[in-house]
Amino acid sequence: MNGSLVPTPNVNMKINPPVNRLVGSMPKIGLRPTIDGRLGGVRESLEKTTMTMARNVAKLIESTLRHSNGLPVECVIADRCIGGVVEASMAEEKFRKEGVGVSLTVTPCWCYGSETMDMDASVPKAIWGFNGTERPGAVYLAAVGAGHTQKGLPAFTIYGRDVQQIGDAVIPDDVRGKILGFVKAGLAVATMRGKSYLSVGGVSMGIAGSIVNQDLFEDSLGMRVECVDMTEVVRRIEEKIYDEAEFKRALAWVKQNCPEGKDYNKKSRTRKCKDWEWAFVVKSAMIVRDLMIGNPRLAKLGFGEEALGHNAILSGFQGQRHWTDHYPNGDFLEAILSSSFDWNGIREPLLVATENDSLNGICMLLGHLLTDTAQIFADVRTYWSPAAVKRVTGQSLTGAAAGGLLHLINSGAATLDGCGKQTRNGQAVMKPFWEITPQEAQVCLKATTWPPAIYEYFRGGGFSSAYGTRANMPATMFRLNMVKGLGPALQIAEGQFVDLPKEIYTALEERTNPTWPSHWFAPKVAGQGVFRNVYSVMNAWGANHGTISYGHIGADLITLASMLRIPVYMHNVAEEKVFRPGAWTAFGTADLEGADFRACKNFGPLYGKNLR
Repeated sequence: MNGSLVPTPNVNMKINPPVNRLVGSMPKIGLRPTIDGRLGGVRESLEKTTMTMARNVAKLIESTLRHSNGLPVECVIADRCIGGVVEASMAEEKFRKEGVGVSLTVTPCWCYGSETMDMDASVPKAIWGFNGTERPGAVYLAAVGAGHTQKGLPAFTIYGRDVQQIGDAVIPDDVRGKILGFVKAGLAVATMRGKSYLSVGGVSMGIAGSIVNQDLFEDSLGMRVECVDMTEVVRRIEEKIYDEAEFKRALAWVKQNCPEGKDYNKKSRTRKCKDWEWAFVVKSAMIVRDLMIGNPRLAKLGFGEEALGHNAILSGFQGQRHWTDHYPNGDFLEAILSSSFDWNGIREPLLVATENDSLNGICMLLGHLLTDTAQIFADVRTYWSPAAVKRVTGQSLTGAAAGGLLHLINSGAATLDGCGKQTRNGQAVMKPFWEITPQEAQVCLKATTWPPAIYEYFRGGGFSSAYGTRANMPATMFRLNMVKGLGPALQIAEGQFVDLPKEIYTALEERTNPTWPSHWFAPKVAGQGVFRNVYSVMNAWGANHGTISYGHIGADLITLASMLRIPVYMHNVAEEKVFRPGAWTAFGTADLEGADFRACKNFGPLYGKNLR
């Protein structure tokens, strides 16, 4: 690659159709229309209303949601209304055959709670009891909710705020929001189940998050951990276990779309050396992708075992230092795979965690499954106070940044989608891949340069993506931490990216490593507790890394965490937006954070033994 050449934009980028890249069918939503089983007038009067309620919910879900790979979400409705245990068993059998991973019970009337309830402990479940006075659907909701709590099967209870007329086909906004929030989180749980985390390498530089905890993946997420040594990448390069035709096409695309940035090293390497490094990192990206999801092309080339991959929905690459002291770093492979586009066109991101930080990788996975968008992996590097910014730049922070900023920066898996160049209705956003246009993908590429790695950090060379999030966008930063004696615990901070004036941005960035992506984040603060100010948020952060997702998704993360029985110990989400299973109320109503801890401890990890 000649760094002096200006790349010619490629606006003919292919938009790939949605596809399931992993083994296992996409989970479906099972709708359970329950009914008062008394024949002779009661049941007959409710059959049509009950089944129509289920069909209306199916229409809402299927017309609104997609899987994170872009495929449509499918609902499966029980063949008949469920008035007792036999019909409940019929529905369960149908759901098992259809691949249902999330259960939603709906009813406009009283039903027999323990006789009609869903008893599958591993499937996220919710009940919407219609709030109408003609028939007591809300009474059934309370009764069956109590049954779920008593039997240790936590269920989300959906109770509409306003009384409706029996047969009203309108789904109120508050009910609609809870249904969609529950379903999207439930799909995340079901999608992870049975998939793999691929650990490429081991522990990076003593980072605790890269001490991969297999019990956590198995017991809390229903996943397995697959491990390969980093030498597998070298083996595949040296033995040419990759698609040579794709490599040539990929390298040509990189030359056209990934311009080298400024070389900050005191002594630059030769053009020949840099060109070799480019070829190496492109091959590495292809190989890590093949390790994750397989590649049928390899089987045709005579590599049947390697063609299978590891069915990995998520991976991590150790890199430092055993790899990067000798080979080009993993920054390119992490960044390009974690983005929504590459030489094969616009497609679903492949999530790769920098430094094999599996805990931050889990957050990338949760964020992607909830939002369908690419995720940003970053160091939570620096708190910049207004006074410090004024001292260093002579300028004052204003607007959302007036109380100070967190500088989020890291060398690896910050998706190129995060530059703020995608738009919706004139506003900067990060989109699901199926909404991204070729022009938007190209603008993101154009906003990114690839400076040679700083050799003091990366003796083996390589190239790091360099861009700034030059947009004001809502964002959520979150992190999963492991605590001895407690297990996993999640922290969440909603806020926004801030597009700083150039004179401030440049002065602050030049003080650290300008070859890496930069994001300036202002968390929402409320003047009390951990969120009393920006400094207290930084001071309370549990690790050196965080995942950043577009939008304010704190409430969705809390819902998902409760399904997985992972407590949330820090968040700035309004109380009225928090949606957890009804059983959580029994663990305390005055201190909701403490109640969450008690409930998660009581019910234990979703799939296995308590992590104590």
